[in-house]
Amino acid sequence: MTVHDFDMARFIGGEVEEVYANATVMVDPAIGEAGDVDTALVALKFKSGAIGVIDNCRKACFGYDQRLEVFGSEGQASAANDTPTNVSYINADGNMTDKPLYFFLERYMKSFTDEMTEFIDAVVNDKDTQTTVNDGLEALRLGLAAKLSVAEHRPVKLDEIEA
Repeated sequence: MTVHDFDMARFIGGEVEEVYANATVMVDPAIGEAGDVDTALVALKFKSGAIGVIDNCRKACFGYDQRLEVFGSEGQASAANDTPTNVSYINADGNMTDKPLYFFLERYMKSFTDEMTEFIDAVVNDKDTQTTVNDGLEALRLGLAAKLSVAEHRPVKLDEIEA
């Protein structure tokens, strides 16, 4: 359930050296019966020495919750959830804002369109795409490392997972 987060982590932080994951079934018992998890926390150690954390759950009743924060010695950057509007109402009782967009198709429609446009351009004009088969392979390796980490309750070096 975290493969796209692994893609993003590599895009933001570079290559990953080690994965440590803890996961459980908290939302849907049927997922556990199928041998999977629905709630996970994954710690990443990047080859650069940076560290990262992915906090993931299959269900967010309030919408498609996907945020990013990056902290460093010279500053911080963040990307908030997409919402239908940027309006908020604040009064003595608190702060009211729109919920995040509900479904990933709402949130990523432009991304999917841009992806398809680039792919068509690559085919028609015999050009390389920005993402490669290796990007998919590395995300898969991170997922396999996380799965092994959960099963064995230990950090897993990425070089333990065959390329």
